[in-house]
Amino acid sequence: MLSPTVVVVLAAVLLGETIALWLGRRAKVDVDRSVVAIVLAGALSARLAFVWQWRTAYLAAPLSILDIRDGGWNPVAGLGVGCGLALWFGLRDAALRKPLAVAMLASLSVFGVGSLFVHSLDSAKLAEGGLPEYPLTSLQGEAVVLAHFAGRPTVLNLWASWCPPCRREMPILRDAQANRPDINFVFVNQGENAQQVSRYLAEQGLVLSNLLLDPQGHTAASLGQVAFPTTYLFNAAGRLIDVRIGELSAATLSERLAHLTAAERSK
Repeated sequence: MLSPTVVVVLAAVLLGETIALWLGRRAKVDVDRSVVAIVLAGALSARLAFVWQWRTAYLAAPLSILDIRDGGWNPVAGLGVGCGLALWFGLRDAALRKPLAVAMLASLSVFGVGSLFVHSLDSAKLAEGGLPEYPLTSLQGEAVVLAHFAGRPTVLNLWASWCPPCRREMPILRDAQANRPDINFVFVNQGENAQQVSRYLAEQGLVLSNLLLDPQGHTAASLGQVAFPTTYLFNAAGRLIDVRIGELSAATLSERLAHLTAAERSK
């Protein structure tokens, strides 16, 4: 499951690449190698910029740098390097200037318009979002309402034991729950019963606080989400601040928690 921002970046890159190749072939100019170099340099720069920003988390598990499924990218850095390399190629070879210039202009336009659109959708969703009122059940059979967690920032993780990325990120969220007592970490299982969840936790040796059951998936439905895992971040007032669709690494979780903490301080 790709986040809307990643979709916008991919659309911008694919459109720019297509335009550059098309214009190059029309002008009988070999732009293929230049385009490949720009795309690879942009992607590598976007990843490395994010890794450097959150290097402490990545250096604790160096192989996680290679696992791009965590969504750790800096699109501005990637587009900046891509544009700079396109400019350099254009200065070196006049025949490349028009295909690359038009392609980069198209990419930047798609990225700009797409980012504004995603921001407007996110703003509307965040403005309406709040901790759901639907009652859930703990493993001990106690009724719990998510809205009762208001009062402290809350990280709400929707997961299922059959979901591979949910399983991969669970130890990271467990460690964060132990290390950040100032934040509520709430794990809401979607679609499974107490026996299934208890068996999974025992098999994995996981001990989690605030683990709740939602066999009918009402929480995901009320938040308009069908992809797992999805993690929601709420401020102390119970207002939705951020949403992460897909797997979290220690670094991408640190990024989201920093956003949540900054939002709390700016109130």
